[in-house]
Amino acid sequence: MSLANRLIYMDHAATTAVHSDVIAAMTPFLTQAYGNPSSIHAVGRQATVALEQARRTIAATLGRQPDEVIFTSGGSEADNAALRGIALARRAATGANRIITSAIEHSAVLHTAYALRDHFGFQVTVLPVDPEGRVRPSDLDEALRANPDVAVVSIMYANNEVGTIQPIAELAAHCRAYAVPFHTDAVQAVGKLELRVDDLQVDALSASAHKFYGPKGVGFLYLRKGTPFMPLITGGSHERGRRAGTENVPGIVGMASALALVESERPRENERLEALRDHLIGGVLEGVDGARLTGAKTQRLAGHASFVIAGVEAQGVLIGLDMAGVAASSGSACMSAAQRPSHVLEALGVGPHEAVGGLRLTLGHNNTPDDVAYVLEQLTSIVARLRG
Repeated sequence: MSLANRLIYMDHAATTAVHSDVIAAMTPFLTQAYGNPSSIHAVGRQATVALEQARRTIAATLGRQPDEVIFTSGGSEADNAALRGIALARRAATGANRIITSAIEHSAVLHTAYALRDHFGFQVTVLPVDPEGRVRPSDLDEALRANPDVAVVSIMYANNEVGTIQPIAELAAHCRAYAVPFHTDAVQAVGKLELRVDDLQVDALSASAHKFYGPKGVGFLYLRKGTPFMPLITGGSHERGRRAGTENVPGIVGMASALALVESERPRENERLEALRDHLIGGVLEGVDGARLTGAKTQRLAGHASFVIAGVEAQGVLIGLDMAGVAASSGSACMSAAQRPSHVLEALGVGPHEAVGGLRLTLGHNNTPDDVAYVLEQLTSIVARLRG
């Protein structure tokens, strides 16, 4: 079998195909109702109505009010806006000058925290994780108790490279006890985990549409009312003065449509993907000598399987899979060109020689048991050939 005959896509943590229903929802706002939502004429009002309906749809999923949803260009902007916006506003109001995050965050959070350190003088505390990639709530509590100057805490809901789910509600509860705002990067969690922010006890939450069958280039930041915030992008009064720039109406409409779709299917789809994932994990561990699961054994995203394979380099495995018509990855798509060991695997205690054999297989709507069987067959053969 070759790519020309069939594509088995197992890189859904990197991006997803836009669902046909989402494309249908977006099309009128690309072709007919194309007005600027800041305009007062009829075409502009059409766009405004669609924009605010999308905001209500997203807010309902979060269990909060529409005016707490800020539209962004994606997850990276939402993460940047949350960290910079809350940290700078909190320092201006209270003098708080410390950011707490974890060692396995996406670069959009880690690099932002380090930029705030290097250019704005913030202190950064990076919490370790256990061997499965979880932040220990006791470590966060200790850091909060030892540092009364914390401006914001940011810990991701679920990890993009190894699929580990964090105990977000428990972590956020510690922050509430110290009156410190808590942000979570939920980019990988949408469509797979509960998003009711009051249950999660979070003050800010980031999401990106292209991770849940919506379009690229659009996301949102939930910001709890009353949370100190300084806008990242200034200019016009868009988004109630919190994010300047003409809103991407087709993208936002598509994002809301995609969110409604994945939420309606979430229980059934999670059950299906968990069965496929467990079959995939079991097959790799049984059929590939030297393969080891990375991340959590149970508190793991549905559809997410990640490994390190001794004696091979990920690049060779990925090329072999690609030639066989299988799209996979070695970890974060944002870091795939860096050609250095993953900071996530390093934080889990995986050594650099083993980390070069990292492999991530992430499942989605179109994957079937036949896909899993084919990938297991091909992967076993590819690893044997590379070692030979």
